[in-house]
Amino acid sequence: MSKVTPRAPAGDGGFWPNQALTRRLGIAHPILLAPMAGGPTTPELVAAVGNGGGLGQFGATYLAPDVIAAQIGAVRKLAPGRPFGVNLFVPEAAPRTENLPRMAARLAGYHAELGIDPPRIPNAWSEPFDAQVDVAVRERVPVVSFHFAAPAPAVIDRLKAAGAFLIGSATTVEEAKFLAAAGFDAIHAQGAEAGGHRGTWMRDPMAALVGTMALVPQIVDAVDLPVIAAGGIMDARGIVAALALGASAVQMGTAFLACPESGAHPDHKRRVPETRAEDLVLTRAFSGRPARGIKNRFIEEMAAYEDEFAGFPAQNALTRPLRNAAAQKNRPDFLSMWAGQGASLATALPAADLVAKLVEETGSLLRRLGRGKGPVRG
Repeated sequence: MSKVTPRAPAGDGGFWPNQALTRRLGIAHPILLAPMAGGPTTPELVAAVGNGGGLGQFGATYLAPDVIAAQIGAVRKLAPGRPFGVNLFVPEAAPRTENLPRMAARLAGYHAELGIDPPRIPNAWSEPFDAQVDVAVRERVPVVSFHFAAPAPAVIDRLKAAGAFLIGSATTVEEAKFLAAAGFDAIHAQGAEAGGHRGTWMRDPMAALVGTMALVPQIVDAVDLPVIAAGGIMDARGIVAALALGASAVQMGTAFLACPESGAHPDHKRRVPETRAEDLVLTRAFSGRPARGIKNRFIEEMAAYEDEFAGFPAQNALTRPLRNAAAQKNRPDFLSMWAGQGASLATALPAADLVAKLVEETGSLLRRLGRGKGPVRG
């Protein structure tokens, strides 16, 4: 298995039930920042979580290789000696593109409303995956994670030879078993409550909406690897529940969206704590793959044209100019504001303070439960 040199702050005092993963990653606390692609995971946010004793990760899938290298350098400067992670989406062999002309016509009215040029069919759907991997290998990134499947064995071998600790995303037990057999070092178990893109890749994502409470213990029992729980975990209560289910750590994204270091659009950051679980929906309208986010006008109006969406990442590339213009003009009705079902529990604390709060309250709750005092309210 791959190794990560421990360079973390002092440990938690021994109250975590399972510290094997934190020791291997070289972090003090079993708290991982979800690698939210598209801007939220800035170097400042990644570094703040790392300096707080967790593992900061950034979503690199939409970034050009030189930008990835620059962000790696920025994280290392802001959090010297701390481990961190980079996440990539495994590309599909042949995304569906036959609907792009019809989809472009659907978007024309929104472009006109925002005063931007009519939609154009993109020349490229995504950044070059192999070149992105080259950066991770060359920069010897400590932790590399993947969404939407496992990459080719040659990619896994190259990253592990460079010392990377590999995390694969699973939404079902069958996916977790595949990742374990492929040589991954840990499994990220993504429950249906999670914000952002569903990581399902061995079946229809809409047929694999297993909740975190049900998914984590089944994956823990199925694979002999550390399991990282994700989906709806926002505070100490969620962390304790995940640890009780057998998880070795938690991965939290929505909890950090409103932090000042987050790169999410201001309207996105403002709306997250105000959002009820029932205001969140799974949609393919923005990217072509199901993703959980805050319901807005674009999602609602495009729901009638579900059959016309292109596949990921073609749909994502087609809607990018609209989303960019919406961000510049502060039009949240056309933004992809991803968030999980625990959004209303988010706070705007600085990220390092949030990590410290989570650690303190988790330790307090574990001790309280250990004394038979019962649960505490958030």
